[in-house]
Amino acid sequence: MGIKVDIRKRYYRRKSDKKKGIDPAFMLDASFETENELVVLFGRSGSGKTTTLQCIAGLLEPNGGKIAVNGKVYFDCHKRVNLPVQERSLGYVFQNYALFPHMDVKKNIAYGLKGLSTEEKENRVSEMLHLLHIEGLESNYPSQLSGGQKQRVALARALAPKPDILLLDEPFSALDMVVRMKLREIITEIQRELGIPVFFITHNHVEAFTIADKVVIFHDGRIQQIGTPEEVFYHPQNRHVAELVGLSNIFEDALVHDVNEMHKTLRLKCGDLQVLADKPEKILSDTVSWGIRPENLRILPLQDKCCTEGENLFRAHIKSIMNKGASKVLTLEIAEHRRFLIAEIANHSFEEMEITTGDECLASIQRTKIVMF
Repeated sequence: MGIKVDIRKRYYRRKSDKKKGIDPAFMLDASFETENELVVLFGRSGSGKTTTLQCIAGLLEPNGGKIAVNGKVYFDCHKRVNLPVQERSLGYVFQNYALFPHMDVKKNIAYGLKGLSTEEKENRVSEMLHLLHIEGLESNYPSQLSGGQKQRVALARALAPKPDILLLDEPFSALDMVVRMKLREIITEIQRELGIPVFFITHNHVEAFTIADKVVIFHDGRIQQIGTPEEVFYHPQNRHVAELVGLSNIFEDALVHDVNEMHKTLRLKCGDLQVLADKPEKILSDTVSWGIRPENLRILPLQDKCCTEGENLFRAHIKSIMNKGASKVLTLEIAEHRRFLIAEIANHSFEEMEITTGDECLASIQRTKIVMF
């Protein structure tokens, strides 16, 4: 079972543009299949995530394609099937919660329960209150709730009718970090307990990595990569994906040479900059792009003589330092190669090195952490 999506959606600046043959301002072309799992739709604003979710929900009609959930066809362009929202068994949680301000929590949750007796509604509301850990709030109105409580009520209302699929459009974007972490755990527990597909939109790659069974990467209306968080985050297929998952140090069109089969290493040459990297099982081509995450770039004091002969070790100038709370983000210029790197190091390590803007240091690119695509 699960969900199958294969849709096209075109947006024009003006209605007359289509008749005039003018290219659409935005084109969505999305095709993927998932099982009953927690799927994160990931990408920048305007990449097509919400449009895809709204097409699944029936809030938007695609220009072509097909959507099926657990074998039930929601949309089929060729067969002229387009089920209205009320006939699609789904729960939808909006970014702004969309709770009814004139209804208390109990009535908000019970709103979508149709065709049930009063006792059945009472029992179902009680189940949802327990599932979302919001017992005791039944008589409260939305104005009396915190952001996290509102989000739990919105989830309870979406789940109350026992939907076949749950759609979450950036549900935690307005919440603080502690509340987000708690709600992530709840979403994961709900998906495991109910065993239904859950689609979750987020811009936060930490959030995506934490909760997803599968990640679908969007860019400019196209799906760039689909896979587990480990596959997507550690083996991006192109630069778009690499940038989205945090590879800010990216070098393109590197020449692959000096392949050492015995030690399973190779050397990558970008102009006059050369680095040693672990050899992948299959070399992609004679030229590849490669990158390394800021947190995997080691910074060493210049006076650390024991390290001056290490592999992938470069003298660098510290151009800027940005405080990120628990860590510092350093912009480095590799002295001999006029290349820039971004490094992120924990505060305690930074303080121990006693370095500042304008100082020289050693930048170590760990070959085991280099990602090629």
